[in-house]
Amino acid sequence: MPHPAQPPAARPLTLHLGVVLEPRAAELVRSALETTLSERLAARFPGTRWTVSVAHEVLTRPPAGRTELLEETRDRMLDADWDLAVVLTDSPLRDGHRTLAVVTSPVHGVGLVSVPALGPVRVQRRAEETVVGVVTTLLGAEAEGRSPDRRLRQLAADTKDHPGDNAVEFAARVLGGNLWVLLGMVRANQPWRLALRLSRSLTVAAASGVAALVTSDLWSLSASYGSLRLTGLGVLSVGALTLALVLGGGLWERARHRREREQVVLFNLATLATVVIGVLVYYLALFVLAWLGALLLVPESVYATSVGTALGAAEYGRLAWLTATIATVGGALGAGLEDYADVRDAAYTHTSEAVQPVGRDTNQDGPTHT
Repeated sequence: MPHPAQPPAARPLTLHLGVVLEPRAAELVRSALETTLSERLAARFPGTRWTVSVAHEVLTRPPAGRTELLEETRDRMLDADWDLAVVLTDSPLRDGHRTLAVVTSPVHGVGLVSVPALGPVRVQRRAEETVVGVVTTLLGAEAEGRSPDRRLRQLAADTKDHPGDNAVEFAARVLGGNLWVLLGMVRANQPWRLALRLSRSLTVAAASGVAALVTSDLWSLSASYGSLRLTGLGVLSVGALTLALVLGGGLWERARHRREREQVVLFNLATLATVVIGVLVYYLALFVLAWLGALLLVPESVYATSVGTALGAAEYGRLAWLTATIATVGGALGAGLEDYADVRDAAYTHTSEAVQPVGRDTNQDGPTHT
């Protein structure tokens, strides 16, 4: 009897990882990373084949910060047509007074590893394991049991670029073909932390909200506005702050070459989604603060005399809603006061890992992360 036909074996996914090795870091990491990393990544992600390219070069000169180094790494990745990129640098990575071993930018698909922060012993093995960990984080698979298979497939596939497509048509196809990649990038980017890192705009927004909250004109407007108008004003204020952050911070990218087009569209979609979600969280926080402020600062008797209606839960809600909208517009003005690098750093919210001095824990084989 003939054997039943077997389905053809699925081809392994092929992904291209670029590793930029700075000269002084290369003195500590000497083995052929192309082979060892390919094997480690293939073992970590079964069904994938990894091509690793190692470039010996210096991307930036001190005192460039980690944001500048991430951006240069992103540009290098686009030029070389890599899927992901990691830099092994000899420079220290810092967040204030904290020493960092790893900095990742899921939106860009790039990561930084400070080789000196890995410790003085077994540097080769630690560096290889750390690079695999960075790739795992960039793929959104750092949690145990989370499968990155769908994201790996979409990352390995290119969206067809037809010469006649306009920007909207191509962006729609990229979004449809890379939806899970995009969602993973945004989730790993932690957009809800955006508002906390924009100190100047938050200060301006809070000041605007307090100034508006105690005026009787605002009370009258909030009482007369319906839900539809309040919703429209809220959407406009969120859009204004989003536009101020994206354009003012230089977050919108343009493809320099046609082969970069898909990657740049993904960057822009992920950045826009990150900022929109962050601004919505910002708006919600202002709404809660405005509600609490109304409870403390708006006397019920004065409100009733001025507006002609009692101050109940619905009136508090409309008052907080309008106050949050005005405060968000104030935040859009305050975003212009933010430093360019601060805005980019806030929008991309790189995940960072601090390192304790080696030897603090004798049972710890590698650097300790917090």
